[in-house]
Amino acid sequence: QVQLVESGGGLVQAGGSLRLSCAASGSIFKINAAGWYRQTPGNQRELVATITSGGFINYADSVKGRFTISRDNAKNTVYLQMNSLKPEDTAVYYCNAAVTTGSGWRRDYWGQGTQVTVSS
Repeated sequence: QVQLVESGGGLVQAGGSLRLSCAASGSIFKINAAGWYRQTPGNQRELVATITSGGFINYADSVKGRFTISRDNAKNTVYLQMNSLKPEDTAVYYCNAAVTTGSGWRRDYWGQGTQVTVSS
């Protein structure tokens, strides 16, 4: 079984920064692609940023130049550095990882979500 645990959310003023972490634990052989998504009430979950095992990165247009995704393969951890935060970045942020488990299965996993609130 694999678990993803997010941390680092909170309340910040507009223009501020937060760093989200997503730590994966369990029977992990390899984390393939990983990413961050966000969701606000009444809306679908949307992509924020993704990073492949080879380091290819993709960002939503709304966060380009402000957010940076990175990963530490040795720690099975993915990060999202969020700078110049705006009130419209307020959402629950979810971590997603495509994992090859120790038994060889490939599955998608989601974290429980962490709230980010940006005040104006």
